[in-house]
This record gives sequence, C-alpha cells and structure tokens, in this order.
Amino acid sequence: MIRNIFNFITLHNGEEKKDKVLENVISNISFRGSNLWILACAIIIASIGLNVNSTAVIIGAMLISPLMGPIVGAGFALGTYNFSLLKKSFKNLLIATFVSLTVSAIYFYVSPFKDVQSELLARTAPNIYDVLIAFFGGLVGVIAITRVEKGNPIPGVAIATALMPPLCTAGFGLATFNFSYFFGAFYLYTINCFFICIATFFVVKFLQYPSSLIESKYEKRIRYGISILIVVMIVPSFYLAYNLYNEKKFTKTAEHFVQKEFENNGYTVIYKKINYNVSPKTIDLAFLNKKFTEKEIISFNKMLADNGLLDTKLTIRQNDTDIKSEILSEINKFDSNISEKDIAISKLRQELDTYRVADSTLLQEIKILYPDISNVSYGKIEQYPRTDSASLQFTLLYSGREIDQKQLSQWLQKRLHEKNVRIINVETN
Repeated sequence: MIRNIFNFITLHNGEEKKDKVLENVISNISFRGSNLWILACAIIIASIGLNVNSTAVIIGAMLISPLMGPIVGAGFALGTYNFSLLKKSFKNLLIATFVSLTVSAIYFYVSPFKDVQSELLARTAPNIYDVLIAFFGGLVGVIAITRVEKGNPIPGVAIATALMPPLCTAGFGLATFNFSYFFGAFYLYTINCFFICIATFFVVKFLQYPSSLIESKYEKRIRYGISILIVVMIVPSFYLAYNLYNEKKFTKTAEHFVQKEFENNGYTVIYKKINYNVSPKTIDLAFLNKKFTEKEIISFNKMLADNGLLDTKLTIRQNDTDIKSEILSEINKFDSNISEKDIAISKLRQELDTYRVADSTLLQEIKILYPDISNVSYGKIEQYPRTDSASLQFTLLYSGREIDQKQLSQWLQKRLHEKNVRIINVETN
C-alpha cells in the first residue's frame, strides 16, 4: 500500500533524461544576441505597463522574459557542484540584471509620466509571502523543466515569480533618485532569484542528478553557506511582513473608530485618510455638514488610545477650501473626477443645515404641551443687526390662543441647548 502511494506521488514518473535536461538548462543560460534583445524589449514593455498601471501589459512582459535561464542554471550548478556552470550562470545573470536596470532607468528618465502607480508601488515592500511565492514557483518551474512533457506550468511560473516588474521598479527608483524604491524593489528581485535558485537546488538533489566529485568538507561548506544565505534573505522579509500586519491592523482599528464615533452618529464622512507610516500616525477626516469645536476634537483625540490607536493624531478638516483641495487630490489619484457643481451643492447643504433644526419629535412635544396653538413653524434666522459670529436665533411662530411665552422659551432653551429663543404669535403681531 505504502509503495503504491509512493509510486503515485514520485517525481521520477515522466522524468526527462538527465543529460538532456542539463543540456537544455545550459543552452538557456547565455545572454548573447537575440536573448539580449528580447530581454531589453521585455523590460521596456514591463516599464510601460508599470507606467500606465496595466496588469495585462506587465504579464505579457513576464511571459516573454528570458531571465529564468541563468537562475535555474545556478540552481542546477549548486545541486551538481558544477562550479564552472555556476560561474557562467552568475556572470550571465549579472549581465541581464545590469542591462535590465539600464534600459528601465533610461525609459523612466525620458518618460514624461513619473507618477507612482499602484502596480509599481506593490513592488517596493517585499515580505515573507514573496519568499513563499518565489520558492514554490521555482519548485513548479524546475519540476516542469525535468519532465518529458513540459506542459503549461512554465508560463505560470514566469508570471508568479515576477522577475521583471521589480527590476523595472528598481530602474524607476534610479531614474527618479528615489532610493527607497530602488532598494525595496531590488530586494524583491534578489528574493525571487535566490529562492528560485534554492528551489531548483532542492529538486536537483531530490532527483539525484550526478554531482562533480568534491571533498566532503566543501560540500558541507556549500550547505552551510546556503543555510546562512536563506536566513539572511528571510529575516528582513519577516520584519516587512510584520510591519505590513501592523499597518493592516491599525487601518482596520482606525476604520472601526471612525464608524463607531462618527458614521454611526449620523455624521457623513466625505474625506478620510489614514497614514500609518508617520510618527505620530494620523487620521484625517472631513464631514459633509458637521462642524466640531476645538474642545470636541481634543476629546476625540483622547479617545484614540482607549480604542487601541496609540501614538495617533486625529485631524478634522473644517476649512472649505482645504477640504475641497484634499478631496480633489485624493480622487485624482484614482483617476476620477469631481465637478465644481458637486462641491457647490455640498457647501449649500452645509449652509442650509445651520438654519435647520434636526429634531423630528420637537413639533409633537409642543402640540402635547400646548394643544391650543396651531400652525407651528420654527427654524434659525439671522439677527439684525449682526452683533457677533453667533448671530443665529431660534424662532418659533404659532397662531391660536395666547400662551405663556416665557415658559415655552425657557423650555426650548433647555430642550435644544439654545441661548437665543424668540416666540412669536403671528395673530397678535
């Protein structure tokens, strides 16, 4: 039974002859003539795809890229202890990397469009997931190479391991002198190369490809060297993954805080920006028709720590011009448009809300307390002459029998938290 299971999952079924596989691997290592031109064209296509944020174009560039050749060759060289092949593989990989960086840097330098698109930004912060993708993508690739029938995995491996986009992003970093982008993208490219190579090494050892005769102490050194390099490559990616986890956690907590304290209380948020990568971390908000006092804003900031948002500052934008510019800026990033009419409507709604009393039960309560009056209407109107900024006065109009206006006025002041209340009987005035 166990033997049948082993025969079912073994990699030796359908395996190509080892000498033929090695011959194919060696033939794909060299970057001369047509291979170099194909690489340069693929780099330009990938750079254009990153420039215009087109996933389809980037995938097309990855499919025609010949970059996998020297990386797989290095893995076979390590697995068979063939140091001349290893030297040749590294030499050609360095040539391919240099050409790719040069071509992409020149393209982005002459390109008039230097906006950082989402496809480009995604290649600047690698983490442990990129390590896993590179390793398992490399496994699939080398397993396919060692088969008699190569099948469909090769194109998928080219897409999954994504060697071209990080190289082009590194070229963008050089062209724009943004070295944080360059180092982040080049680290991702190095991760992909290294773990494809390591995956190839493991498969070559598992399939027992013939090795060159070397002393056991050199074999141990190679294994120790590979182990050390794996740790060196993985540790930074774990840190970046942990940082990504914290950023996602902070964003989720901030979203929950905004929903609980503002949206659930009926305040319409028209602008929201959460920034984790600053100190202190920031939450910027703007509302459709709600103005907060300085005291209220300070109170909300004190709530942040209690809601798991340590070292965070809440800013509520209440300047109309500032809000408008921020909204337009954010929407422009996502290739959208907002018209002047929409801004004008928002402003009119905000002004209208200052004159309106949003209390649906007030009229019913007045009718219960004063059943003898009718045709009740109320709202906020401006006083004349204007004495200060707080010139709005709550005014109630009614008809019918005369009532104790002083009592009604005091009740409304208490009920609505209004200082200025005026009662008018339209039949006697």
